[in-house]
Amino acid sequence: MAADALSDLLRTVRLTGAVFFNLDVSEPWVAEAPAATVCRPFVMPAAQHVIEFHVVTKGSCWGGLVDQQSIRLRAGDVIIFPQGDAHVISSAPGMRAQPDIALYQGSERTQLPFSLTLGGKGPPTAQVVCGFLGCDSRPFNPLLAAMPRILHLQEGANLENEWLGHFIRAAIEESQKKRAGGESILSRLSELMFVEVVRRYLASLPDEQIGWLAGLRDRHVGQALNMLHGRPAFAWTLEQLAEEVGLSRSALSERFTHFVGVPPMHYLAQWRMQVAASLLSTGIDNVAHIAAQVGYDSVAAFNRTFKKMVGTPPATWRRAQLANRTAKPA
Repeated sequence: MAADALSDLLRTVRLTGAVFFNLDVSEPWVAEAPAATVCRPFVMPAAQHVIEFHVVTKGSCWGGLVDQQSIRLRAGDVIIFPQGDAHVISSAPGMRAQPDIALYQGSERTQLPFSLTLGGKGPPTAQVVCGFLGCDSRPFNPLLAAMPRILHLQEGANLENEWLGHFIRAAIEESQKKRAGGESILSRLSELMFVEVVRRYLASLPDEQIGWLAGLRDRHVGQALNMLHGRPAFAWTLEQLAEEVGLSRSALSERFTHFVGVPPMHYLAQWRMQVAASLLSTGIDNVAHIAAQVGYDSVAAFNRTFKKMVGTPPATWRRAQLANRTAKPA
């Protein structure tokens, strides 16, 4: 049975969300966030990659990458930094500040989300919810490679009617009342928010766009991706896959490579290693069982392929991932 490749990928790369800050700001104000690699050990130490996002819940502000022009953000807007770049949010474009690493270092000792006040002494002119999404980036996450450095979702006037409005209202309520289970609610909602933003970005891609997301939208390549994700352990051949999607072998290989960047069987081999890495990280199944789940009858062959693609043997990868999950930031 074919799978929903996007949902399968997000599940396999272990997308997880966390909301940390609720900003009440008065003009003039500015907050600069360092690259996600700097704050990751404190906010989401178990994640290989961290994506930061901001949701404007009241008023307006500006946000963007430190090396680009700022974007005007209004109530209901979401701005996301998929590649984990350093960025700025502020009351006016062009403002800069020194990143405050101490905010991230103290996050693990406080019930989340917690509130911060920035700027002048007047009444708040804007409110912003700031959060993080963690995921695996290795050994293979084609979604990250297909995402831009910045995503901006303009919700604006639809705030009251769209589901994003429910997220914003929940974020405000949970940050104010800090009820039991609030962190979990906001974490799940932030994951849903990210998926919705990705879907809207996918729908907005121009016809000439290439990449994994553009491949999902293509009739034949999308069907092939869904089938490979639906049955990664199946002994697929290019001929079988081409027959399923209604193309010749050469046509499928050419079209798949055009969009995704690699031929179908190469993609399958990479995806199998990502599935295996995810299973190894749970620490539950043994290597032989995992090898079978990704289509390998021989454990030795699986070990060789995993080491070749990932750089370390499966058992070594598992130990490193489990150690990283339990390590505490310095």
